[in-house]
Amino acid sequence: MSDDEMEDYGFEYSEEEQAEEDVDIENQYYNSKGMLENDDPRESIEGFNQVLNMEEKKGEWGFKALKQLVKVYFRHKMYDKMMASYRVMLEYIDSAVTRNASEKKINSLLDFMAQAQDIDVLQEFYETTLKALEKAKNDRLWFKTNLKLANLWFKKGEYGRMAKIVKDLHASCQNPDGTDDIKKGSQLLEIYAMEIQMYTEQRNNKKLKQLYQKALAVKSAIPHPRILGIIRECGGKMHMRDQLWSEAATDFFEAFKSYDEAGVGRRVQCLKYLVLAYMLMESNVDPFDAQEAKPYKQDPEIIAMTALVDSYQRSDIVKFALACPLMHNSFLRACRTQRSLP
Repeated sequence: MSDDEMEDYGFEYSEEEQAEEDVDIENQYYNSKGMLENDDPRESIEGFNQVLNMEEKKGEWGFKALKQLVKVYFRHKMYDKMMASYRVMLEYIDSAVTRNASEKKINSLLDFMAQAQDIDVLQEFYETTLKALEKAKNDRLWFKTNLKLANLWFKKGEYGRMAKIVKDLHASCQNPDGTDDIKKGSQLLEIYAMEIQMYTEQRNNKKLKQLYQKALAVKSAIPHPRILGIIRECGGKMHMRDQLWSEAATDFFEAFKSYDEAGVGRRVQCLKYLVLAYMLMESNVDPFDAQEAKPYKQDPEIIAMTALVDSYQRSDIVKFALACPLMHNSFLRACRTQRSLP
């Protein structure tokens, strides 16, 4: 079943409510949904609007129809109509649908909107959502939406606005005495990962070190592996700056495994960092012997790194340079200082 079908199926009705449901409205909704594959969206749009007209008062079918309208308008870049439909949809969350149903639908749309390329559209969508959630008092959705908005400001380089949101998010995960609430470990790690990305861009190494230590101290959490990847990559770079090659290798390997589990492209970059750390610690161990790393040995970027490792271990500076022709001069200098190369 598709996500939409799962959501439709997931609405909770009592037997009495199901018996009273207007079959014509239900049929109209599904007929309109069946027209979504058409190149011309006008028929499906007209059909979903008909669902709204058929309901005497705000109800679940109208709520679902509005969600479909938001998605249709988005796909066809009709952003003004998309936002108008979304604002009407948010009016339903107070009383027309259950809290569980509203949270599921809005969550679904937040994930759906992540594909948007127009940052201004995303900003309006997130801020509109937050305004509606102020009344609904849904902490989980409030937290998730604010994280997405903070990430948006990060992409725009608006670090002041981002920092303000991060501060509010952190406050929501603290006890009355200002200490971190250990029961909200997963949320705290998400906040730390967001801050780590911001301070990495600002090259604030002092803050990065503090955040890394705080993140490792959080034990009561089962975060998304991407979050762990961000934290461990930060630790690896921090240890590299301090010339702690072994600790850096450990963190880069953990970052690689986490990114790999999450399907994040930075796994290859962390694997390359891992190779560098092994070289600088003068290890004869081939990092690609690890079971997790083996599948990436034929990756084009990794092939170059494999040649780099091989030439390094053979002390062949000519092949070493040829293996990575775009390598930065400082990279070469760093390697030469750790081992005598001809």
